[in-house]
Amino acid sequence: MGCTTSKANLITLTDDDIEYLTRNTHYSDQEIRDWYKGFQSDCPDGRLTKKKFLEIYSMFCPDRSPTEFCDHIYRTFDSDGDGYIDFKEFLLAVGVTTGTDPREKLKWAFKMYDINRDGLIDVEEMSKIIKSLYQMLGSEHSSYNEQAKKVQFIFDTMDNNRDGKVSLEEFIDVCNQDDQLAKLLCVGTITT
Repeated sequence: MGCTTSKANLITLTDDDIEYLTRNTHYSDQEIRDWYKGFQSDCPDGRLTKKKFLEIYSMFCPDRSPTEFCDHIYRTFDSDGDGYIDFKEFLLAVGVTTGTDPREKLKWAFKMYDINRDGLIDVEEMSKIIKSLYQMLGSEHSSYNEQAKKVQFIFDTMDNNRDGKVSLEEFIDVCNQDDQLAKLLCVGTITT
């Protein structure tokens, strides 16, 4: 045994971490500790890999193909872009997607659509996400042309100033006015 320490022993949840997470999520101190135990059980090194994330997410849609959509969800959870999801990133994202604040949920969904992280969504980014949604939801009977028309319609509806980009405010404004569109654009982002 001596001086060897496993990675699992290096990952700890500090009081500062708990304080930060209670301030920034709707979870209590005990709920955070419970989430952490589960996270540690699944990810003893403190890193949720893309492979493990897909494995977990696939349980929610066993008869579908969530791989491409999971890539987008994973990228959004990995807020610092370091290639893995740590516990704080995980709980903050779960907290937003399962919380009750609709504006925060829409901001999180916007980040998923903003693939290149420039603060704007272009039609290609929207097309990639919606295509992956169709794939995940098993809408293979929907033709590419039908999907492209739907994407263009949604994009044109959101691009109020006709600059070829959708800003966060445009995204939120349209989603607040159209519940059905908001549900379509945010489907699959709720995790439990």
